Amino acid sequence: MVLRRCQLTYTHQSARKPCYLVVIPRRDPSCFLKSIPDTVPLSSLMLPGTHETMAFYGWPISQCQSTTLGSQLNSGIRVIDIRLAINNNRLIAFHGIISQYTPFSDVLQQLHAFLTAPSTCSETIVVSIKQEDDDTRRFPQLVREEIMKSPGGLDMWYLEDRIPNLGEVRGKAVMFSRFGSGGWTGGVVGIHPPVWPDSARLGFTWDCKGTIVRVQDWYAIPSFLSIPEKVEASTEILVAPEDFPSPVLSISFLSASSLPFALPPVVAMGLGWPKVKLGFEGVNSRVGRWLVERLTSTTPGLERNNDAGPRIRGWALMDFSHEPASLVPLFIECNFRGRKVGEEGWI
Repeated sequence: MVLRRCQLTYTHQSARKPCYLVVIPRRDPSCFLKSIPDTVPLSSLMLPGTHETMAFYGWPISQCQSTTLGSQLNSGIRVIDIRLAINNNRLIAFHGIISQYTPFSDVLQQLHAFLTAPSTCSETIVVSIKQEDDDTRRFPQLVREEIMKSPGGLDMWYLEDRIPNLGEVRGKAVMFSRFGSGGWTGGVVGIHPPVWPDSARLGFTWDCKGTIVRVQDWYAIPSFLSIPEKVEASTEILVAPEDFPSPVLSISFLSASSLPFALPPVVAMGLGWPKVKLGFEGVNSRVGRWLVERLTSTTPGLERNNDAGPRIRGWALMDFSHEPASLVPLFIECNFRGRKVGEEGWI
């Protein structure tokens, strides 16, 4: 990627064609939502996210990220995946049974700082919270207590079980609760999937107050040889369906991991030098190529008119989101393509 004064240029070599080239406006990733109307629902946005956002330790098995939470947010990440377990009466970031050491209270402080800063208060962050221990009674209570004690308290959070419009949640964290079933007061807390099938190859759906939520979280791939199939499943779901009777939110996890031949860094970033056929290409680079092909209309049936398409929508959570550096900006650009006044809340 080449930075220019008013634009970004991204090229990708292909075995089929000499080069794909996409030129996009240079946008500030730390506050890109500022340019989107309040009336657009979060289901009609393309929000880049990180899987296992706080998993910085345990290379190459447990580590999934290598940039800090603050850096992720400033780079354009708008969906974070926080996994916690109780440790000495505190909530600490964990990846499975492996501690990632960061207290939940630190995460909350960083979220508050970002969402209240003058330059980034236009943004919103979807915060998925998943329980990594088995104390189902205390865990929801501790989540509530630590949020209440944190800067901004409960007022900083959107806690309804429906998909909001952007204008409702600017400057707020949107709760996506993957814990509990009874919530804090007998009801669910935030957007709450009723089920989450483990590594469902074909994905799954549920109805969230009139919005159909589609999830692709097939992570237990047999080996790195399944990367092309993983990429196909992860990208197909991000193409907005045409003439669907209900709003649709697509959530795609680009991450995958299995022992011993599909560890997180290998799946995300590949191995060796695939351009000279000494290694293989990872998920992130393949998804980047897919985005370039869509945005340059090299895919059959697509038009170059921004109003005509492509409509790439949803929340995409990835490992090692900085690699390649072009991936998050390409996802951000999708928010400004395929828009028509009067559709998807666009005015």
